[in-house]
This record gives sequence, C-alpha cells and structure tokens, in this order.
Amino acid sequence: MQTTIKLAKDLEISRVVTGLWQIADMERHGNTLDPVATAKFMKPYVDAGLTSFDMADHYGSSEIITGTFKNSLADKNSVQLFTKWVPKPGKITRDDVRAAIQTALDRMQQSSIDLLQFHAWYYPDASWLDGLFYLKELQEEGLIKYIGVTNFDAAHLRIALASGIPIISNQICHSLIDQRANGNMAAVCQEYNVKLLAFGTLAGGFLTDKWLNKTEPTYEELTTWSQMKYKRFIDAAGGWEPYQNLLQTVKKIADKHQASIANIASRFILEGDAVASVIVGARLGESEHIYDNRKMLDITLDADDINAIKEAQLQLTLIPGDCGDEYRKPPFLTASGDLSDHLETIPKAFTPLKTGENREQIFSGTEWEEYAGYCRAVKIGNSIHVSGTTATHGSDMIGGTDPAAQAHFIIDKIEGVITSFGGTLADVVRTRIFVNELKDWEPVARAHGERFKGINPANTLVEAKLVGEGYMVEIEAEAILS
Repeated sequence: MQTTIKLAKDLEISRVVTGLWQIADMERHGNTLDPVATAKFMKPYVDAGLTSFDMADHYGSSEIITGTFKNSLADKNSVQLFTKWVPKPGKITRDDVRAAIQTALDRMQQSSIDLLQFHAWYYPDASWLDGLFYLKELQEEGLIKYIGVTNFDAAHLRIALASGIPIISNQICHSLIDQRANGNMAAVCQEYNVKLLAFGTLAGGFLTDKWLNKTEPTYEELTTWSQMKYKRFIDAAGGWEPYQNLLQTVKKIADKHQASIANIASRFILEGDAVASVIVGARLGESEHIYDNRKMLDITLDADDINAIKEAQLQLTLIPGDCGDEYRKPPFLTASGDLSDHLETIPKAFTPLKTGENREQIFSGTEWEEYAGYCRAVKIGNSIHVSGTTATHGSDMIGGTDPAAQAHFIIDKIEGVITSFGGTLADVVRTRIFVNELKDWEPVARAHGERFKGINPANTLVEAKLVGEGYMVEIEAEAILS
C-alpha cells in the first residue's frame, strides 16, 4: 500500500500521521520538555516514512519541539507539520486570528504553517465563520499554506465550503466503534473533494490486544483521560458485549495477517474513500510503536476480512449524531461526560433587548432589519416569533449556490435566537420554508429534517420568489418555551 497521499497540489503527507497530544500529558506536572533533546526522538519516525506530525495550540510545547526538529533538517520540506487553533466560543476579530497564527508561527519557528486546522465550539453564533474568513485572508498573505478544520459536522463543513473557504481536510474521530463519518460526512467530502484525517482509530487503546476477553472496567478503574473518553463511546455503541465480539472478530483477521488488533483497526479505517490518513498518538522517547504503525500500511485486507468486520459492526449501536457532536450536544462523549474540562461557558449568540414589560427583541445586525424596520425575533411571554430568515451574515450571503448550506446556516441563526432567549431548538413548534426555485425543495427539506429530527414541528414548504439576488431559501419559525 502507498505510504503517502496528496492532500493538496503541493502537500503530500504520510498515511499514518503521528499525533503529539500526549506531550501535554507528559508536561502536565509543570515540567517543560527540552525541545532539542525531545526533537531527536522524531527522527526515527521520519526514517520510517512517517513524515507528518499533528499538533495543536493546547498540546503543551509540541509546536516548539516540532519546529526545532524541522529546522534541524537539511531538507525542511521532508516533514509536514500540522497544528490547530481552538479559540474560545464568542466573537472572533481579525486581530484575534492574526495574533493566534503569529503565536503558532513563532512557536514553530516557521514563516508559514503547512496545515492550520480550525475548531469551532458553537455554530449558532456565526463568529466561527468570521474566523475562517480571516484565516483565508492569512492564507492569501502566505502565513498559512492550507486550511483544514477539526471536529466539524457535515452540515457546517458544507456551509464553509459552499461559502468559499478552501478547506482541504477535516480531522475527526473515526474508528470501528465510531462510524459517523460514513454518513453525511462522506457525501460532503465526495461532493467538495475534502479528505478526512481520522483520530481515535484505536479508541484510546480499547481497540488493541490488551482488552481482548477482559472484563468490563468501572470508570474508577480507568487510568487515562483517553480511556475514560472512549469507554463512553463503547457504552454509546451498545456496551461491552458487542464491543468484545468486534474485538474477537478483528483478532481472527489480525492472526491471519500476522498482525495486531491495532494494525487491523487502523488499516480498516484507511479503506474509506474519504480518509487520507489515520492519526496515531505517540509519547516521544517513551513509547515507540514506529514499526507497528509502519507495518499497518503493508497489510492488504481482502473482501472476507472487510465483510467480517462489517458483520460484527452490525451488532453495535450507531454513535448518535454527526462528527464532532461529542463536543457540542448531549450525550457529551468526553472524558468527563460534559464540557467542564474544555469550557467554562458559552456566550449567547445575541443579546435580547427588553422593549416592554413582557416583551424582548433580538436584532442580528443585517442591513435589511434597519431599513425595513423589523427585528430578527420577538419574544412575548413564553412565545418566540422568528422573522423570515435568509443566509445573511452581516452584509454577506452565506452558502453560495448550495441550497442545503443556506438552509443549515439559516437554522443556525434561528437556533442562536432561541437559545439567546433561554430556549432550545426543541422548543420550535412551527416552521415555514420558502424556496426561490421549486427544484431546490428536496435538499432544503432534507436539511430541515436533519436539524429537526425528533422535534418535528408543524411545517409548510412553498415556492416563493425571494428578495435579494442569490438567496435560495428563507425560513421563519415559532417557538414556545417549555
């Protein structure tokens, strides 16, 4: 099997990317690793053809270490360094973005970042799009070579791509247990030519020989944050019994190929059409699995192997929601089971204005609201009335010529309004959809179906000529706070 893949025109990466999130754990007691000494442990990976390394702004001193290593090489283009920017929820300014990227460049001691991956916590506040638009500006300046995202769901990856953000990759959790990437995400990747970088393929070590035929541990017995996190995935996928059945199936295939369960678990994920690479974590200088990771690329799974794994997966329950939902909505499949280890609070998307004894209003700031004399939404008592909403952010139209992208962005705005009033999307009791061209009704209706699944408000969809060039859909909503 090929050991590298072209992620973009001039960005070729290894199919096994070395993830350096454990550097943060190695430094958790306040001891900072020596960058020169630690960087030397990266050379065996490169010698084995594993030339790509994944970091983040919160992975301890990983950016400093990798930059030190790259600068020590005669051929600096022989390694590829990816990092992430994970801003706190809330408004994002152009200066915020420039400062964050400059910090990463300084830490990595580089003039340009090979792949900058952006994470958004809260979609109902469109500030996440501002962040991506500003990153695009820095890419045009040359400070970033390529833009990726991390933990995006299919709907918001679609919105960004349709709005002209040149995203080439999405880093997501994807494993034999977590099959969410095979749904809407795969379809968006195919439509827009985006590749996936899959982490969690070993489920924090649960998809290894170590756990085969072992009794189920309690959460108190789990020793690492990764184990606590991925045990929640196992529980969400149906529990210990179907998980052990999956392990036993993979073990038989591993024995056939004289390989490990870990080899087969990651190799199977690489079979996905949208998957460019798998990301396998490393503790530089402490725990090296270089040979094992490299060996995985030489395995060829046949049809019987793939069918046997798929048969075992049928006994699992599908992880709920879409990619990245574990960080945005219940059930929170994080180590703590909530967002307490990630965030203190999420600011409201809008600030309601009290305009009467029992009346509040929200203005989203579009120019139409000002000159037409209306608000985005009004709350009277426990009833919320949301105006007809288009895919408008400031003076920009979002979603390009993709009707589903426009619809998803509109529903985000509606959700942002309702949550700012203290409710949730589940409080919506009525929606009305207006499509500019009847031919677009189905992707719009499907987007509505994805977002209101299980809520099922009363709904009307009609064709109506919309005001404003390029707008394909408009939606209004009514909600009653429970």
